[in-house]
Amino acid sequence: MPINLLIVEDDLSIAEMMSDHLNKEGYQIFHALNGTAALERFSQGEIDLILLDLMLPELDGTELLKAVRIQSFVPVLIVSAKDSELDKALGLGFGADDYITKPFSLIELSARVKASLRRATVYAGKDGHSQQSHPQLRVHELSLDPELHTVSKNGNEIKLTGKEFQILKLFMLNPRRALTKEQIYRTVWNEDYFGDDNAINVHISRLREKIENDPSSPQYIKTVWGIGYKLGEF
Repeated sequence: MPINLLIVEDDLSIAEMMSDHLNKEGYQIFHALNGTAALERFSQGEIDLILLDLMLPELDGTELLKAVRIQSFVPVLIVSAKDSELDKALGLGFGADDYITKPFSLIELSARVKASLRRATVYAGKDGHSQQSHPQLRVHELSLDPELHTVSKNGNEIKLTGKEFQILKLFMLNPRRALTKEQIYRTVWNEDYFGDDNAINVHISRLREKIENDPSSPQYIKTVWGIGYKLGEF
């Protein structure tokens, strides 16, 4: 099956340049001129990666990214003329996977697309080969088995509740992404989020007690102030 890319760009010349190049790379391309049209197309499903401009009419790129992250963790590559460190930090903080500034080379664009798609694929096995029949998620000393529903640290099994397991799995599937409390709640509880942090805070605290060497100074589940949480990097 083809890999479907959604280009969200209001500059037709840039959109056509990106579309032509990526189409030659073998991708199926969809294009939206504004954030509203992009969200409508994305909601129809079967989009594998979004290339997102931040300065868009009707619904800007940041708001579109927030809306997408509420319902999906599809890879998002920001392609923007905004090149300040603050803009990059905000984009990545709201859930983008990568950030490329205009003007850019088409070779770099292809490489960033491939890297984002590759990071979205779960690999098991230390030899680098995918084991789709029985994937293992590993981060430093932690290992999570989605099929057997088990977690171990240095080979020693850790007993988690169902919600704790789902929260940890969510972080391990999204190792580079800061997750908001709303994203965590909607994904794990599968319910609308009304701003009550208590349930999430309690489960994060209990999970840290079980997986961290020092829960008061967590290394696996880090707090991202003003946003939520993310998986620590080792």
